Amino acid sequence: MNKRPHPPAMAADDPQPLIQVEGLTKTYDAVTAVDQIDFSVATGELFGFLGPNGAGKTTTIALLTGLARPDSGSIRIGGIDCTKNPKAAQHLIGVVPDESNLYPELSGFDNLCFCASLYGLHAHERRTRARQLLQTFSLAEAAERKFAGYSKGMKRKLTIAAGIIHHPRLLFLDEPTTGIDVSSARQIRQLIADLHRSGTTIFLTTHYIEEAERLCQRIAFIVNGRIVKTDGVAELLQPEKEKKVMMIAVANSREDLCSRIASAFPHFHFQASSAEQIRVESDHPISIGPLVRFIEDQGAEVMEARRIQPSLEQVFVRVTGIELAAMKKEKEKGGNNR
Repeated sequence: MNKRPHPPAMAADDPQPLIQVEGLTKTYDAVTAVDQIDFSVATGELFGFLGPNGAGKTTTIALLTGLARPDSGSIRIGGIDCTKNPKAAQHLIGVVPDESNLYPELSGFDNLCFCASLYGLHAHERRTRARQLLQTFSLAEAAERKFAGYSKGMKRKLTIAAGIIHHPRLLFLDEPTTGIDVSSARQIRQLIADLHRSGTTIFLTTHYIEEAERLCQRIAFIVNGRIVKTDGVAELLQPEKEKKVMMIAVANSREDLCSRIASAFPHFHFQASSAEQIRVESDHPISIGPLVRFIEDQGAEVMEARRIQPSLEQVFVRVTGIELAAMKKEKEKGGNNR
């Protein structure tokens, strides 16, 4: 990914955040979509908003990009106060919405050229830039095809290309891989990583926990419109690294097997993830032999016992109380979220 031709106005080590939000609130009818949130994003950072559908992620982006006005609170982008004038920092930002906003009757090339014209790029510059992005995003062969005929993954890539056509300092990505196939999602994550390495500051919303862990430097957990935790990925994972966790798969077990094990091994914490899965957690090393023998003495069969590496999923469940099963349902629905 080529770097932007002009250096940003603010150096990467500038102490002033590129985004500064304080007390941001937005209510729709009787629903508070965003509730008194505070956060900042540094220049050059890849910042993630992680939460289920309906958590307030898309509303936050709408407020930051001038598509909605806050009921209260303040927004500063690039040092510009956008609270009263939401469009004041438009020249600094690119936006990739959760659903494509490109024209189905135009070709991929013409869509990019049109978007470039909206940002004031001259004819030669916008054609050159469009061809460059089509090549970078592996869409050159589809340049003259109508956007309506693109696959979901191709549409997502072109929408991202349109969002960066004008070399924005700050890119908002709303659920960039929702509803597309695994291969396309992998390509888009690589494109996002490349954009970040090239110097673009990225604000990413997602309900894919593994996506946030893989891409982001810092993450805010947002639930029901409120930010419940913000920290670097390494810092979020550190408490989990200090714990020892195992998952034991069993067959032919009794309903009260988990409680029986807990009584026999009070220094461990047990949780029945399902009828066939028991999670074991401890602050000290776990000796699996005694556990297996006890389970088999109860008439059950141990099918597998494996150590679990610390993950952002564990942190998210602990902090928010939202189980992974609920997040998986959100993935399957792939619906809109405010």
